[in-house]
Amino acid sequence: MNELTQETSRRRTFAIISHPDAGKTTLTENLLLTGGAIRMAGAVRARGEQRRTKSDFMNIEKERGISVSSAVMTFEHRDNVINLLDTPGHEDFSEDTYRTLTAADAAIMVLDAAKGIEPQTLKLFEVCRLRDIPIITFINKMDREAQDPMELLDEVAAKLALDPAPIFWPQGSGQRFKGMLDLRTNEFVAFSRPVARQQGLITHDRIPISEIGTILSAAEQEELKNGAELVQGGYAHFDLRSFREGHMTPVFFGSALRQFGVLDLLDGLVQYAPPPHNSKANIKGVAGEIHADDAEVAGFVFKIQANMDPNHRDRIAMVRLASGKFTRGMRLKTSGGKQIGVHNPMMFVGQDRELTEEAYAGDIIGIPNHGVLRVGDSLSQSGNINFKGIPNFAPEILRRVFVKDPLKAKHLVKALQALSEEGVTQLFRPEIGADLIVGAVGPLQFDVLVERIKAEYGLLATFETCTFNGVRWIAAANKSDMDNFVDRNKSGIARDIDGDAVFLAKNNWEIGYVAEKFPKIAFTAIKEREIA
Repeated sequence: MNELTQETSRRRTFAIISHPDAGKTTLTENLLLTGGAIRMAGAVRARGEQRRTKSDFMNIEKERGISVSSAVMTFEHRDNVINLLDTPGHEDFSEDTYRTLTAADAAIMVLDAAKGIEPQTLKLFEVCRLRDIPIITFINKMDREAQDPMELLDEVAAKLALDPAPIFWPQGSGQRFKGMLDLRTNEFVAFSRPVARQQGLITHDRIPISEIGTILSAAEQEELKNGAELVQGGYAHFDLRSFREGHMTPVFFGSALRQFGVLDLLDGLVQYAPPPHNSKANIKGVAGEIHADDAEVAGFVFKIQANMDPNHRDRIAMVRLASGKFTRGMRLKTSGGKQIGVHNPMMFVGQDRELTEEAYAGDIIGIPNHGVLRVGDSLSQSGNINFKGIPNFAPEILRRVFVKDPLKAKHLVKALQALSEEGVTQLFRPEIGADLIVGAVGPLQFDVLVERIKAEYGLLATFETCTFNGVRWIAAANKSDMDNFVDRNKSGIARDIDGDAVFLAKNNWEIGYVAEKFPKIAFTAIKEREIA
Protein backbone atom coordinates (compact mmCIF):
# COMPACT_ATOMS: atom_id res chain seq x y z
CA MET A 1 0.00 0.00 0.00
CA ASN A 2 1.53 3.33 -1.06
CA GLU A 3 1.59 6.43 1.14
CA LEU A 4 -1.36 8.08 -0.62
CA THR A 5 -3.64 5.06 -0.28
CA GLN A 6 -2.56 4.48 3.33
CA GLU A 7 -3.17 8.08 4.41
CA THR A 8 -6.49 8.28 2.59
CA SER A 9 -7.74 5.05 4.15
CA ARG A 10 -7.29 6.39 7.68
CA ARG A 11 -9.45 9.50 7.11
CA ARG A 12 -12.99 9.67 8.46
CA THR A 13 -15.04 12.75 7.54
CA PHE A 14 -18.53 12.98 9.03
CA ALA A 15 -21.26 15.42 9.97
CA ILE A 16 -23.54 15.45 13.01
CA ILE A 17 -27.23 16.06 12.37
CA SER A 18 -30.14 16.43 14.76
CA HIS A 19 -33.20 18.39 15.77
CA PRO A 20 -32.40 21.41 18.02
CA ASP A 21 -31.86 20.45 21.68
CA ALA A 22 -31.22 16.76 20.96
CA GLY A 23 -27.69 17.24 22.34
CA LYS A 24 -25.71 17.61 19.12
CA THR A 25 -23.32 20.34 20.29
CA THR A 26 -22.76 18.62 23.64
CA LEU A 27 -21.94 15.40 21.79
CA THR A 28 -19.55 17.31 19.52
CA GLU A 29 -17.71 18.75 22.51
CA ASN A 30 -17.34 15.36 24.14
CA LEU A 31 -16.20 13.71 20.93
CA LEU A 32 -13.44 16.35 20.85
CA LEU A 33 -12.63 15.65 24.49
CA THR A 34 -12.59 11.90 23.90
CA GLY A 35 -10.33 12.35 20.89
CA GLY A 36 -7.94 14.48 22.95
CA ALA A 37 -8.54 17.68 20.97
CA ILE A 38 -9.62 19.68 24.05
CA ARG A 39 -9.07 19.35 27.81
CA MET A 40 -12.56 20.29 28.98
CA ALA A 41 -15.87 20.00 27.17
CA GLY A 42 -18.06 23.08 27.12
CA ALA A 43 -21.79 22.84 27.59
CA VAL A 44 -24.26 25.09 25.78
CA ARG A 45 -26.30 25.62 28.95
CA ALA A 46 -23.37 25.92 31.37
CA ARG A 47 -21.99 29.13 32.83
CA GLY A 48 -18.67 30.92 32.56
CA GLU A 49 -15.67 29.02 31.22
CA GLN A 50 -17.62 25.77 30.91
CA ARG A 51 -19.99 27.38 28.42
CA ARG A 52 -17.26 28.10 25.86
CA THR A 53 -17.89 25.34 23.38
CA LYS A 54 -15.39 24.90 20.55
CA SER A 55 -18.00 24.38 17.85
CA ASP A 56 -20.22 27.34 18.83
CA PHE A 57 -17.81 30.27 18.60
CA MET A 58 -20.06 33.17 17.50
CA ASN A 59 -21.46 35.47 20.19
CA ILE A 60 -25.05 34.72 19.23
CA GLU A 61 -24.34 30.98 19.49
CA LYS A 62 -22.94 31.41 22.99
CA GLU A 63 -25.84 33.63 24.09
CA ARG A 64 -28.68 31.48 22.73
CA GLY A 65 -27.15 28.05 23.18
CA ILE A 66 -27.76 27.05 19.55
CA SER A 67 -25.57 26.37 16.51
CA VAL A 68 -26.16 28.80 13.65
CA SER A 69 -23.10 28.08 11.52
CA SER A 70 -21.32 24.90 10.50
CA ALA A 71 -17.97 24.37 12.20
CA VAL A 72 -15.05 22.14 11.25
CA MET A 73 -12.94 20.24 13.76
CA THR A 74 -9.98 17.95 13.01
CA PHE A 75 -8.35 15.58 15.50
CA GLU A 76 -6.85 12.08 15.68
CA HIS A 77 -8.25 8.95 17.29
CA ARG A 78 -6.75 5.45 17.25
CA ASP A 79 -4.37 6.38 14.41
CA ASN A 80 -7.22 7.79 12.32
CA VAL A 81 -7.65 11.41 11.28
CA ILE A 82 -11.16 12.55 12.16
CA ASN A 83 -12.75 15.52 10.35
CA LEU A 84 -15.92 16.42 12.25
CA LEU A 85 -18.45 18.78 10.68
CA ASP A 86 -20.86 20.26 13.22
CA THR A 87 -24.01 21.46 11.45
CA PRO A 88 -26.75 23.87 12.59
CA GLY A 89 -29.76 22.01 13.92
CA HIS A 90 -32.17 24.92 13.57
CA GLU A 91 -34.29 24.74 10.42
CA ASP A 92 -33.60 28.39 9.60
CA PHE A 93 -30.04 27.35 8.74
CA SER A 94 -30.83 24.21 6.75
CA GLU A 95 -29.11 25.53 3.62
CA ASP A 96 -25.78 25.75 5.47
CA THR A 97 -26.32 22.19 6.64
CA TYR A 98 -27.06 21.01 3.10
CA ARG A 99 -23.82 22.48 1.81
CA THR A 100 -21.83 21.00 4.67
CA LEU A 101 -23.23 17.52 4.00
CA THR A 102 -21.71 17.67 0.50
CA ALA A 103 -18.33 17.42 2.26
CA ALA A 104 -19.23 14.45 4.50
CA ASP A 105 -18.70 10.73 3.91
CA ALA A 106 -20.97 9.69 6.79
CA ALA A 107 -23.28 11.24 9.39
CA ILE A 108 -24.12 10.69 13.04
CA MET A 109 -27.83 11.21 13.65
CA VAL A 110 -28.53 12.23 17.25
CA LEU A 111 -31.95 11.37 18.67
CA ASP A 112 -33.39 12.48 21.99
CA ALA A 113 -34.33 9.24 23.76
CA ALA A 114 -37.54 10.82 25.07
CA LYS A 115 -38.66 12.40 21.79
CA GLY A 116 -37.42 10.08 19.05
CA ILE A 117 -37.38 11.35 15.48
CA GLU A 118 -38.34 15.04 15.37
CA PRO A 119 -39.25 17.12 12.29
CA GLN A 120 -35.86 18.70 11.62
CA THR A 121 -34.13 15.33 12.05
CA LEU A 122 -36.40 13.95 9.36
CA LYS A 123 -35.58 16.82 6.97
CA LEU A 124 -31.85 16.44 7.48
CA PHE A 125 -32.10 12.69 7.03
CA GLU A 126 -33.76 13.23 3.64
CA VAL A 127 -30.80 15.38 2.59
CA CYS A 128 -28.46 12.57 3.64
CA ARG A 129 -30.54 10.10 1.65
CA LEU A 130 -30.32 12.26 -1.47
CA ARG A 131 -26.54 12.03 -1.21
CA ASP A 132 -26.46 8.34 -0.16
CA ILE A 133 -24.65 9.24 3.06
CA PRO A 134 -24.46 6.29 5.51
CA ILE A 135 -25.88 7.12 8.94
CA ILE A 136 -24.89 6.03 12.43
CA THR A 137 -27.63 6.57 15.04
CA PHE A 138 -26.85 7.78 18.56
CA ILE A 139 -29.79 7.70 20.97
CA ASN A 140 -28.90 10.37 23.52
CA LYS A 141 -30.05 11.32 27.03
CA MET A 142 -30.54 7.79 28.33
CA ASP A 143 -29.85 9.17 31.81
CA ARG A 144 -33.28 10.82 31.58
CA GLU A 145 -36.66 9.15 31.29
CA ALA A 146 -36.90 7.74 27.77
CA GLN A 147 -39.20 5.92 25.39
CA ASP A 148 -38.99 2.15 25.21
CA PRO A 149 -35.81 1.45 23.17
CA MET A 150 -37.65 -1.00 20.91
CA GLU A 151 -40.24 1.66 20.09
CA LEU A 152 -37.39 3.96 19.10
CA LEU A 153 -35.93 1.28 16.83
CA ASP A 154 -39.34 0.69 15.26
CA GLU A 155 -39.69 4.43 14.67
CA VAL A 156 -36.34 4.52 12.85
CA ALA A 157 -37.45 1.61 10.68
CA ALA A 158 -40.90 3.08 9.94
CA LYS A 159 -40.08 6.76 9.40
CA LEU A 160 -36.64 6.46 7.81
CA ALA A 161 -36.96 3.13 6.00
CA LEU A 162 -33.65 2.08 7.52
CA ASP A 163 -32.87 -1.27 9.12
CA PRO A 164 -31.77 -0.47 12.69
CA ALA A 165 -28.97 -2.74 13.95
CA PRO A 166 -28.38 -2.20 17.70
CA ILE A 167 -24.71 -2.42 18.65
CA PHE A 168 -25.52 -1.93 22.36
CA TRP A 169 -28.62 -2.52 24.45
CA PRO A 170 -29.47 -0.24 27.42
CA GLN A 171 -30.60 -1.32 30.87
CA GLY A 172 -33.32 1.09 31.97
CA SER A 173 -33.38 4.86 31.58
CA GLY A 174 -33.47 7.94 33.81
CA GLN A 175 -32.79 7.09 37.46
CA ARG A 176 -32.98 3.38 36.56
CA PHE A 177 -30.28 3.62 33.92
CA LYS A 178 -27.41 1.33 34.91
CA GLY A 179 -25.51 1.05 31.63
CA MET A 180 -25.65 -0.97 28.42
CA LEU A 181 -24.68 -4.35 27.06
CA ASP A 182 -22.24 -4.54 24.15
CA LEU A 183 -24.05 -7.07 21.94
CA ARG A 184 -20.82 -7.85 20.07
CA THR A 185 -18.67 -8.81 23.08
CA ASN A 186 -21.31 -9.57 25.75
CA GLU A 187 -19.65 -7.05 28.08
CA PHE A 188 -21.67 -4.66 30.22
CA VAL A 189 -20.61 -1.00 30.19
CA ALA A 190 -21.49 0.37 33.64
CA PHE A 191 -22.95 3.87 33.91
CA SER A 192 -21.99 6.21 36.72
CA ARG A 193 -22.91 9.85 37.10
CA PRO A 194 -19.90 12.21 37.14
CA VAL A 195 -19.19 13.83 40.48
CA ALA A 196 -19.56 17.60 40.81
CA ARG A 197 -16.92 19.64 38.91
CA GLN A 198 -15.38 16.49 37.44
CA GLN A 199 -13.26 17.42 34.44
CA GLY A 200 -11.33 15.62 31.75
CA LEU A 201 -12.14 12.32 30.08
CA ILE A 202 -14.46 10.09 32.13
CA THR A 203 -14.02 6.35 31.63
CA HIS A 204 -16.57 3.61 32.31
CA ASP A 205 -15.89 0.04 33.43
CA ARG A 206 -16.58 -2.92 31.15
CA ILE A 207 -17.77 -5.95 33.09
CA PRO A 208 -18.16 -9.53 31.76
CA ILE A 209 -21.81 -10.56 31.62
CA SER A 210 -21.11 -13.26 34.23
CA GLU A 211 -20.18 -10.60 36.81
CA ILE A 212 -22.99 -8.07 36.41
CA GLY A 213 -24.68 -9.32 39.56
CA THR A 214 -22.44 -6.89 41.45
CA ILE A 215 -24.24 -3.88 39.98
CA LEU A 216 -27.63 -5.20 38.75
CA SER A 217 -30.41 -6.75 40.79
CA ALA A 218 -31.83 -10.13 39.76
CA ALA A 219 -34.85 -8.40 38.20
CA GLU A 220 -32.60 -6.00 36.26
CA GLN A 221 -30.46 -8.88 35.03
CA GLU A 222 -33.54 -10.69 33.79
CA GLU A 223 -34.83 -7.51 32.10
CA LEU A 224 -31.49 -6.98 30.36
CA LYS A 225 -31.27 -10.63 29.26
CA ASN A 226 -34.81 -10.68 27.85
CA GLY A 227 -34.36 -7.34 26.07
CA ALA A 228 -31.06 -8.39 24.50
CA GLU A 229 -32.53 -11.71 23.30
CA LEU A 230 -35.57 -9.98 21.81
CA VAL A 231 -33.59 -7.33 20.00
CA GLN A 232 -31.04 -9.81 18.64
CA GLY A 233 -33.81 -12.06 17.41
CA GLY A 234 -36.11 -9.35 16.09
CA TYR A 235 -33.73 -6.96 14.35
CA ALA A 236 -31.11 -7.38 11.66
CA HIS A 237 -27.51 -8.04 12.63
CA PHE A 238 -25.11 -5.32 11.59
CA ASP A 239 -23.82 -5.67 8.04
CA LEU A 240 -21.04 -3.29 6.98
CA ARG A 241 -21.90 -3.35 3.30
CA SER A 242 -25.59 -2.68 3.91
CA PHE A 243 -24.67 0.24 6.18
CA ARG A 244 -22.31 1.83 3.66
CA GLU A 245 -24.91 1.45 0.92
CA GLY A 246 -27.36 3.43 3.07
CA HIS A 247 -29.81 0.60 3.92
CA MET A 248 -28.87 0.03 7.58
CA THR A 249 -27.97 2.15 10.58
CA PRO A 250 -25.94 0.86 13.55
CA VAL A 251 -27.56 2.12 16.77
CA PHE A 252 -25.58 3.31 19.80
CA PHE A 253 -26.98 4.50 23.14
CA GLY A 254 -25.60 6.87 25.76
CA SER A 255 -25.58 10.28 27.39
CA ALA A 256 -23.42 12.93 25.75
CA LEU A 257 -23.69 15.23 28.77
CA ARG A 258 -22.37 12.45 31.08
CA GLN A 259 -19.74 11.35 28.51
CA PHE A 260 -21.33 7.91 28.52
CA GLY A 261 -21.23 5.94 25.27
CA VAL A 262 -19.22 8.66 23.49
CA LEU A 263 -15.99 6.66 23.31
CA ASP A 264 -17.90 3.62 22.03
CA LEU A 265 -19.57 5.81 19.39
CA LEU A 266 -16.23 7.25 18.26
CA ASP A 267 -14.70 3.77 18.10
CA GLY A 268 -17.71 2.60 16.07
CA LEU A 269 -17.31 5.53 13.69
CA VAL A 270 -13.64 4.69 13.07
CA GLN A 271 -14.50 1.01 12.58
CA TYR A 272 -17.61 1.33 10.40
CA ALA A 273 -17.63 4.71 8.60
CA PRO A 274 -16.20 4.64 5.08
CA PRO A 275 -12.94 6.32 4.08
CA PRO A 276 -13.16 9.20 1.55
CA HIS A 277 -15.48 8.36 -1.33
CA ASN A 278 -14.88 8.79 -5.04
CA SER A 279 -16.35 12.01 -6.46
CA LYS A 280 -18.21 12.63 -9.69
CA ALA A 281 -16.77 15.48 -11.74
CA ASN A 282 -16.28 16.80 -15.24
CA ILE A 283 -12.70 16.24 -16.35
CA LYS A 284 -11.78 18.39 -19.35
CA GLY A 285 -15.51 18.73 -19.97
CA VAL A 286 -16.20 14.99 -19.91
CA ALA A 287 -18.19 13.33 -17.09
CA GLY A 288 -15.98 11.09 -14.99
CA GLU A 289 -14.95 10.18 -11.46
CA ILE A 290 -12.15 11.36 -9.20
CA HIS A 291 -10.71 8.61 -7.00
CA ALA A 292 -9.59 9.50 -3.49
CA ASP A 293 -6.11 8.06 -4.10
CA ASP A 294 -5.60 9.75 -7.48
CA ALA A 295 -2.29 11.62 -7.61
CA GLU A 296 -3.66 15.02 -8.66
CA VAL A 297 -4.77 17.26 -5.82
CA ALA A 298 -8.40 18.31 -6.27
CA GLY A 299 -11.18 19.59 -4.05
CA PHE A 300 -14.14 21.95 -3.83
CA VAL A 301 -15.25 24.89 -1.70
CA PHE A 302 -18.34 24.00 0.32
CA LYS A 303 -18.37 26.95 2.72
CA ILE A 304 -17.00 30.46 3.12
CA GLN A 305 -16.64 31.75 6.66
CA ALA A 306 -16.15 35.50 7.06
CA ASN A 307 -14.58 37.10 10.12
CA MET A 308 -13.67 34.00 12.12
CA ASP A 309 -11.05 36.37 13.50
CA PRO A 310 -12.87 39.75 13.69
CA ASN A 311 -9.57 41.57 14.28
CA HIS A 312 -8.32 40.66 10.82
CA ARG A 313 -11.51 40.72 8.68
CA ASP A 314 -10.47 37.34 7.33
CA ARG A 315 -12.34 35.24 4.79
CA ILE A 316 -11.71 31.53 4.90
CA ALA A 317 -12.74 29.15 2.12
CA MET A 318 -13.43 25.68 3.52
CA VAL A 319 -12.17 23.14 0.98
CA ARG A 320 -12.97 19.44 1.04
CA LEU A 321 -10.04 17.61 -0.59
CA ALA A 322 -11.21 14.89 -2.95
CA SER A 323 -7.88 13.44 -4.09
CA GLY A 324 -4.10 13.67 -3.92
CA LYS A 325 -1.56 14.80 -1.33
CA PHE A 326 -1.78 18.53 -0.69
CA THR A 327 1.34 20.32 0.57
CA ARG A 328 1.70 23.84 1.87
CA GLY A 329 2.73 26.34 -0.83
CA MET A 330 1.12 24.36 -3.63
CA ARG A 331 -0.46 26.32 -6.49
CA LEU A 332 -4.01 25.34 -7.39
CA LYS A 333 -6.30 26.50 -10.17
CA THR A 334 -10.02 27.01 -10.25
CA SER A 335 -11.93 25.50 -13.17
CA GLY A 336 -12.33 29.09 -14.37
CA GLY A 337 -8.56 29.54 -14.71
CA LYS A 338 -7.74 31.55 -11.56
CA GLN A 339 -4.45 30.45 -10.00
CA ILE A 340 -4.07 30.51 -6.21
CA GLY A 341 -0.91 30.01 -4.20
CA VAL A 342 -1.93 28.28 -0.96
CA HIS A 343 0.76 29.50 1.42
CA ASN A 344 -1.18 29.50 4.69
CA PRO A 345 -3.52 26.48 4.65
CA MET A 346 -5.06 25.71 8.00
CA MET A 347 -7.01 23.11 9.92
CA PHE A 348 -9.53 23.89 12.63
CA VAL A 349 -10.95 23.05 16.00
CA GLY A 350 -13.92 25.42 15.77
CA GLN A 351 -12.52 28.97 15.73
CA ASP A 352 -8.99 27.87 16.67
CA ARG A 353 -6.71 27.19 13.74
CA GLU A 354 -3.20 26.06 12.98
CA LEU A 355 -1.11 25.95 9.82
CA THR A 356 -0.92 22.56 8.19
CA GLU A 357 1.95 21.33 6.06
CA GLU A 358 0.03 18.57 4.30
CA ALA A 359 -3.43 17.11 3.86
CA TYR A 360 -5.08 14.24 2.00
CA ALA A 361 -8.44 13.32 0.47
CA GLY A 362 -11.15 13.62 3.11
CA ASP A 363 -9.41 16.41 4.98
CA ILE A 364 -10.94 19.88 5.29
CA ILE A 365 -8.49 22.75 4.85
CA GLY A 366 -9.11 26.46 5.16
CA ILE A 367 -7.69 28.77 2.49
CA PRO A 368 -7.53 32.47 3.38
CA ASN A 369 -8.72 34.59 0.47
CA HIS A 370 -10.29 37.97 -0.21
CA GLY A 371 -13.29 37.17 -2.33
CA VAL A 372 -11.38 35.13 -4.94
CA LEU A 373 -13.06 31.84 -4.01
CA ARG A 374 -16.80 31.26 -3.81
CA VAL A 375 -18.98 28.40 -2.57
CA GLY A 376 -19.07 25.76 -5.31
CA ASP A 377 -15.65 26.55 -6.79
CA SER A 378 -13.51 23.58 -7.85
CA LEU A 379 -9.76 23.56 -7.23
CA SER A 380 -7.13 21.29 -8.78
CA GLN A 381 -3.53 21.35 -9.91
CA SER A 382 -4.47 21.27 -13.59
CA GLY A 383 -7.63 23.38 -13.45
CA ASN A 384 -9.32 20.72 -15.62
CA ILE A 385 -11.52 19.25 -12.87
CA ASN A 386 -14.96 20.68 -12.23
CA PHE A 387 -17.05 19.21 -9.43
CA LYS A 388 -20.78 19.62 -9.57
CA GLY A 389 -21.75 23.01 -8.16
CA ILE A 390 -23.51 23.45 -4.84
CA PRO A 391 -27.01 24.85 -5.38
CA ASN A 392 -28.65 27.95 -3.92
CA PHE A 393 -32.32 27.73 -2.95
CA ALA A 394 -34.81 30.55 -3.33
CA PRO A 395 -35.21 32.25 0.08
CA GLU A 396 -38.60 32.12 1.75
CA ILE A 397 -38.43 35.51 3.52
CA LEU A 398 -37.35 38.86 2.03
CA ARG A 399 -36.49 42.00 4.00
CA ARG A 400 -35.35 45.53 3.13
CA VAL A 401 -32.19 46.50 4.96
CA PHE A 402 -30.69 49.87 5.76
CA VAL A 403 -28.13 51.28 8.16
CA LYS A 404 -29.06 53.94 10.71
CA ASP A 405 -26.13 56.15 9.70
CA PRO A 406 -26.67 57.01 5.98
CA LEU A 407 -22.98 57.88 5.62
CA LYS A 408 -22.15 54.22 6.21
CA ALA A 409 -24.38 52.84 3.44
CA LYS A 410 -21.38 51.73 1.37
CA HIS A 411 -19.95 49.91 4.38
CA LEU A 412 -23.28 48.09 4.74
CA VAL A 413 -23.12 46.94 1.11
CA LYS A 414 -19.64 45.50 1.66
CA ALA A 415 -20.74 43.76 4.87
CA LEU A 416 -23.81 42.21 3.22
CA GLN A 417 -21.78 41.07 0.21
CA ALA A 418 -19.17 39.44 2.42
CA LEU A 419 -21.76 37.67 4.56
CA SER A 420 -23.90 36.60 1.60
CA GLU A 421 -20.86 34.98 0.00
CA GLU A 422 -20.97 32.53 2.92
CA GLY A 423 -24.24 31.37 1.37
CA VAL A 424 -26.33 31.56 4.54
CA THR A 425 -28.32 34.58 3.32
CA GLN A 426 -28.73 36.06 -0.16
CA LEU A 427 -28.40 39.66 -1.27
CA PHE A 428 -30.52 41.14 -4.08
CA ARG A 429 -30.15 44.62 -5.60
CA PRO A 430 -33.27 45.83 -7.48
CA GLU A 431 -32.55 47.52 -10.79
CA ILE A 432 -34.92 50.36 -9.87
CA GLY A 433 -34.31 52.21 -6.61
CA ALA A 434 -31.53 52.05 -4.03
CA ASP A 435 -33.02 49.37 -1.77
CA LEU A 436 -30.97 46.39 -0.63
CA ILE A 437 -33.05 43.24 -0.15
CA VAL A 438 -31.84 40.27 1.85
CA GLY A 439 -33.39 36.82 1.50
CA ALA A 440 -33.30 34.08 4.13
CA VAL A 441 -34.85 30.70 4.88
CA GLY A 442 -36.09 31.67 8.36
CA PRO A 443 -36.50 34.72 10.62
CA LEU A 444 -33.71 33.73 13.02
CA GLN A 445 -31.21 34.38 10.24
CA PHE A 446 -32.03 38.09 10.36
CA ASP A 447 -31.32 38.18 14.10
CA VAL A 448 -27.96 36.56 13.39
CA LEU A 449 -27.24 39.08 10.61
CA VAL A 450 -27.99 42.05 12.87
CA GLU A 451 -25.70 40.62 15.55
CA ARG A 452 -22.88 39.81 13.14
CA ILE A 453 -23.05 43.15 11.27
CA LYS A 454 -22.84 44.93 14.62
CA ALA A 455 -20.08 42.74 16.09
CA GLU A 456 -17.95 42.29 12.97
CA TYR A 457 -18.47 45.59 11.12
CA GLY A 458 -19.58 48.04 13.80
CA LEU A 459 -22.81 48.89 11.94
CA LEU A 460 -26.37 49.14 13.28
CA ALA A 461 -28.52 47.53 10.58
CA THR A 462 -32.30 47.41 10.52
CA PHE A 463 -34.46 44.94 8.59
CA GLU A 464 -37.99 45.86 7.53
CA THR A 465 -40.75 44.06 5.69
CA CYS A 466 -40.86 44.86 1.99
CA THR A 467 -43.43 44.58 -0.78
CA PHE A 468 -41.83 41.39 -2.10
CA ASN A 469 -42.38 37.94 -0.61
CA GLY A 470 -41.16 35.62 -3.36
CA VAL A 471 -38.13 35.32 -5.62
CA ARG A 472 -37.19 33.20 -8.65
CA TRP A 473 -34.16 33.15 -10.90
CA ILE A 474 -35.09 33.89 -14.50
CA ALA A 475 -33.56 32.87 -17.83
CA ALA A 476 -34.56 32.60 -21.49
CA ALA A 477 -33.23 30.83 -24.56
CA ASN A 478 -33.33 34.06 -26.58
CA LYS A 479 -31.99 37.41 -25.42
CA SER A 480 -34.91 39.23 -27.04
CA ASP A 481 -37.41 37.29 -24.93
CA MET A 482 -35.45 38.16 -21.80
CA ASP A 483 -35.17 41.84 -22.73
CA ASN A 484 -38.94 41.97 -23.39
CA PHE A 485 -39.71 40.43 -20.02
CA VAL A 486 -37.35 42.79 -18.17
CA ASP A 487 -38.82 45.86 -19.93
CA ARG A 488 -42.35 44.90 -18.94
CA ASN A 489 -41.50 44.00 -15.32
CA LYS A 490 -38.80 46.51 -14.38
CA SER A 491 -40.09 47.10 -10.86
CA GLY A 492 -39.63 43.41 -10.02
CA ILE A 493 -36.21 42.79 -11.56
CA ALA A 494 -33.12 42.50 -9.36
CA ARG A 495 -29.62 41.01 -9.49
CA ASP A 496 -28.11 38.53 -7.07
CA ILE A 497 -24.49 38.57 -5.88
CA ASP A 498 -23.35 36.84 -9.09
CA GLY A 499 -25.15 39.41 -11.25
CA ASP A 500 -27.80 36.90 -12.32
CA ALA A 501 -31.31 38.19 -12.91
CA VAL A 502 -34.14 37.40 -10.49
CA PHE A 503 -37.84 38.22 -10.46
CA LEU A 504 -39.17 39.60 -7.18
CA ALA A 505 -42.86 38.94 -6.65
CA LYS A 506 -45.44 40.01 -4.09
CA ASN A 507 -46.37 36.38 -3.43
CA ASN A 508 -46.24 32.89 -4.90
CA TRP A 509 -49.52 33.44 -6.74
CA GLU A 510 -47.92 36.28 -8.70
CA ILE A 511 -44.97 34.05 -9.60
CA GLY A 512 -47.38 31.49 -11.07
CA TYR A 513 -49.38 34.15 -12.88
CA VAL A 514 -46.35 35.82 -14.46
CA ALA A 515 -44.80 32.47 -15.41
CA GLU A 516 -48.03 31.54 -17.23
CA LYS A 517 -48.11 34.92 -18.97
CA PHE A 518 -44.46 34.61 -20.16
CA PRO A 519 -44.01 30.94 -21.14
CA LYS A 520 -40.63 31.60 -22.81
CA ILE A 521 -39.10 32.64 -19.48
CA ALA A 522 -37.81 29.92 -17.13
CA PHE A 523 -38.54 30.60 -13.44
CA THR A 524 -36.43 28.46 -11.11
CA ALA A 525 -36.34 28.10 -7.33
CA ILE A 526 -32.90 26.47 -7.36
CA LYS A 527 -29.76 27.92 -8.90
CA GLU A 528 -26.56 26.00 -9.40
CA ARG A 529 -23.82 28.52 -10.02
CA GLU A 530 -22.21 27.95 -13.39
CA ILE A 531 -18.45 27.64 -13.17
CA ALA A 532 -16.64 28.36 -16.43
